Amino acid sequence: MLFARALSNPAFRLFMLGLAGLLLQSGCARRQMQINSFPEGAAVSVDHQPVGYTPVAVPFHYNGTREILIEKDGFKTVRVKQPISGPWYFSAPFSFFTDNFATREVRDSQRFNFQLEPVGQINDQQLTDRAENLRGQVLQGSITPSMQRDQYIWETR
Repeated sequence: MLFARALSNPAFRLFMLGLAGLLLQSGCARRQMQINSFPEGAAVSVDHQPVGYTPVAVPFHYNGTREILIEKDGFKTVRVKQPISGPWYFSAPFSFFTDNFATREVRDSQRFNFQLEPVGQINDQQLTDRAENLRGQVLQGSITPSMQRDQYIWETR
């Protein structure tokens, strides 16, 4: 009976409607990292997934460390383990409220710039000597192609 009486009150109905609207309103959080290279046009992979050519904006859903690979012909390949940390309101437990109950769009934009270094000039004889050396190592069984691929060093920023 008390509830029926409260429902007949227009102020109470307006209050309940406003409360329901507030609770049902979905928040909007937008996180992205902008990856640039100098010179532009380098192929970018994030966590072993190709994402495009620089400059490129990549959405992400959580903070952490990302593996970024940047490749361009004539330049040294850049491999980086890039830590990404956002503002306090994107960390647990605050991110639940930011993602679900924010009254406006909340943005976290990370920007990473990479300077690509040109590869030194290699003459034909040096390239042939290196290829013959690798072929000899593979035939002897001292090195396999998969071992060669994993011999890079990760940079940490």
